[in-house]
Amino acid sequence: MTDSTSEPHDESTQNAALQKAVIVGLQPDQPRHVIDEAAKYATLLGVPLVVAHVDVTRFVTYEDPDGYVHSAPIDINFEAGAAEFEAVQAAAAAALDGTGITWTARQLVGDPALAIKQLANKLDAQLIVVGTRKRGIGESIREFFTGSVAARLAHRQHRSVLVVPLEEPVPDSQQEIWTE
Repeated sequence: MTDSTSEPHDESTQNAALQKAVIVGLQPDQPRHVIDEAAKYATLLGVPLVVAHVDVTRFVTYEDPDGYVHSAPIDINFEAGAAEFEAVQAAAAAALDGTGITWTARQLVGDPALAIKQLANKLDAQLIVVGTRKRGIGESIREFFTGSVAARLAHRQHRSVLVVPLEEPVPDSQQEIWTE
């Protein structure tokens, strides 16, 4: 897991500057209030904010002793992950520029819960922030097979996980969830 703009030899220096950070996991087109909540907690705690995007189309092949991760694509569309990361960086910049918050973006690869957990361990993060996904039959099937990233983070590490709900709450009636 490396910062998209970093060289392998300076990751440890960057990680030192980001110790105790708040980490927010973002996907393209996620509601802005997810990053706003993360920024609020980073400000309250007086720590930097790390915006993490996980490219699930790549997997970790091995990690160098200095922390540089080598990955290989699962999908032939090599540019999909790069385009998503650029979209996440643009959304973060739009939300955070002018706030005075120290922040950086990291492109991670592999399983989202494990990748974010590993980054949190490296940075000794104080808090992990993730958003919920819009409900629908496709998301429900995917979550059935892979599980909720938030739940998997909550069960596999010791840090607090803040789950930011959708802007519009889902009604209590199960029938209305499936109509979206």
